[in-house]
Amino acid sequence: MRTKKTSCAIAAILLAASLATNAETVVDISGAGTVKQAVAINVPNAEYAKCLKKNLELSGLFVVQTSGAIKVSGTPGEVVRAEGLGKAISSTTAVTDAKSARMAARKLADAMCEAFGGQKGFACDKVAFINRKGSNNAELCMAYPDGYDIRQLTSDAKAALGPRWKDKDTIYYIGYLNGGQQVYEIDVNTGKRKLAWNIRGVSSPAAISPDGTKVAIVASFQGNPDLYVLSGGRFTRLTNTPSASEGCPSWSPDGKKIVYVSDESRRQHLYIVDVATKSSRRLTSKGRDNVEPDWGKDGRIAYITKRGGSQIAVIDPAEGESSVQLVTEPGNWEHPSWARDMRHVVASRDKALFVLDTMEDGDKPRQMFHAGGNWIDPTWSK
Repeated sequence: MRTKKTSCAIAAILLAASLATNAETVVDISGAGTVKQAVAINVPNAEYAKCLKKNLELSGLFVVQTSGAIKVSGTPGEVVRAEGLGKAISSTTAVTDAKSARMAARKLADAMCEAFGGQKGFACDKVAFINRKGSNNAELCMAYPDGYDIRQLTSDAKAALGPRWKDKDTIYYIGYLNGGQQVYEIDVNTGKRKLAWNIRGVSSPAAISPDGTKVAIVASFQGNPDLYVLSGGRFTRLTNTPSASEGCPSWSPDGKKIVYVSDESRRQHLYIVDVATKSSRRLTSKGRDNVEPDWGKDGRIAYITKRGGSQIAVIDPAEGESSVQLVTEPGNWEHPSWARDMRHVVASRDKALFVLDTMEDGDKPRQMFHAGGNWIDPTWSK
């Protein structure tokens, strides 16, 4: 599949001058769909090395071997260098324990993706998700895409659903702390939480616009659930479908349109509405149900389609259904969310979370972690 570059600031990574080195032959991994650079890691911190290996290979750009065109050496907490292919980068991130060693490794992995692969890394981007423990018991959690450092952010023994990132440190989610559905805002660093909106009949996650000034939400203020935009304390109704229900809004990269789900045709399909004019058009027609869209920064939309089972698909809304590419085989896939590299998505299947490579013949889905629980509804910070 096509990929496009996006931007990301990588803290504590210094790009050094190019070095004249003899490039070794790259390694072509059979079935991986791309040529990968071989990396040799030689650092004395086992936790750092393990985390670096996992994140480099998760990117789809590298394979870690005992020898390679790129060599990583040094001491975590002092200086670690990655050299090869006529380039060199160095990291001086502080390391005091296993957790900080993993964070330092993620930063170097992201820098290596950009320097040696021309692709923005996602190792430092957080993934929020839900651990459902029962019909009325679900907790908001967070981890990194490598599956390490899982944190439970709530301990309410109440239902929770629909986490969506407001910014890199803040999540909106729907909670049932006071019996009804309310939208809460939580700081993932401090754990501080506040009620964002007490909206009657909220039925879908709150989606923040790219510029952070507006929120799209589905609520049943006046009958069936319709799509609204909240801006400056004022709600604007975008859909009016008395015999249908809407859900799952996601903003276009320019903030001018919203893709959403409606059962207006008696089947769930994707629609796009222009926020300014309120005019909408149907985007999908194939598949029994098309749901849970995530509109990526490169213009493509990842979503779930049922075609002999739930599959993850990608569509270019400018080209329509002729552009649809199925990313997975039929299964129980749910909740795809784009990474910043616009190549990978995180999704859930059979009570577990996976990172998927959407490139044609890309890497097989990799489970984020193995732990007891019902892990669902992942969303990737960007």
